[in-house]
Amino acid sequence: MDLVEGYGGYVSEASRGLSSERQEDFQVKRHHESLISVDLKKPGSSTGRFANATLVRLSEFLSAGYKKGVRPVKDWRTSTIVAIDLMVYSILNVDEKNQVLTTYVWYRQSWTDEFLVWNPEDFDEVKQVSLPTANVWVPDILINEFVDVGKSPDIPYVYVTHDGLVRNYKPIQVVTACTLNIYNFPFDVQKCSLTFQSWLHTIDDINITLMRSPEELREDKSVFMNQGEWELLHILSNYKIFSVDNDDYYAEMKFHVVIRRRPLFYTVNLLLPSMFLMVMDIVGFYLPPDSGERVSFKITLLLGYSVFLIIVSDTLPATAIGTPLIAGHK
Repeated sequence: MDLVEGYGGYVSEASRGLSSERQEDFQVKRHHESLISVDLKKPGSSTGRFANATLVRLSEFLSAGYKKGVRPVKDWRTSTIVAIDLMVYSILNVDEKNQVLTTYVWYRQSWTDEFLVWNPEDFDEVKQVSLPTANVWVPDILINEFVDVGKSPDIPYVYVTHDGLVRNYKPIQVVTACTLNIYNFPFDVQKCSLTFQSWLHTIDDINITLMRSPEELREDKSVFMNQGEWELLHILSNYKIFSVDNDDYYAEMKFHVVIRRRPLFYTVNLLLPSMFLMVMDIVGFYLPPDSGERVSFKITLLLGYSVFLIIVSDTLPATAIGTPLIAGHK
């Protein structure tokens, strides 16, 4: 078929015979159809059953070309600031013999990922979305005092806001080494440290700061289960920059968890019986020496001491560093 040049392209010979008005309408229609056929995709557009799913479009937009193994900054000189927070939920175990503290904490950390940003107007005003943790960059912040892997639930997602703020919140069962001093048992106060730092990155790459003020962190007991043997007094924080070889410098945030033992159980089952035996021992000296009851009373008292020591040996904390003060006066 022969083609002749017309409005918006070439028209066929069949349309030449039409009136000039109908020919003009025909050419305009062909021109509009050519514009409709152009694929004007939105950012992160999907096809098929996910065509109208905003979160799917947003997820594809954010994951396109994303490199989770690279620190998410456009200028490599920019340090990634990680804000962390700690809330103690429960004191699970205090092992005086092995010098180990087991706690259950709520750990929160957030940082800015410069590659996970979008315009909410392009995605139905969505301002935050949850993404799999395995698909985004996560700082290598660990606890230095870790001695064992606790039974912590796996939280597979992080929250990302439209301005690139990544929030990673998770509960952790922390099994850490701690120097426990039991000299004042059962009125002892223990202070254990949890030191958070990047295991590899220097302060030029990753810096650490607090998510809240030190005063708010110190007095926060909102989630602590306050019915066990140990009472949470406060949590202190201390930021420090250190160097191992005077060449590379690292940032660390140290949390001091201060706990106090509730002495009521040990007072009733340990101190009061011990004081009663001591009083009865003193009373025995006031019995007449020529009385036969004095000898039998002392023998009975000695038997009571023996039984009491057997019970106390299972109650007192065992440690190779020292013994409680009360152990020398049983």
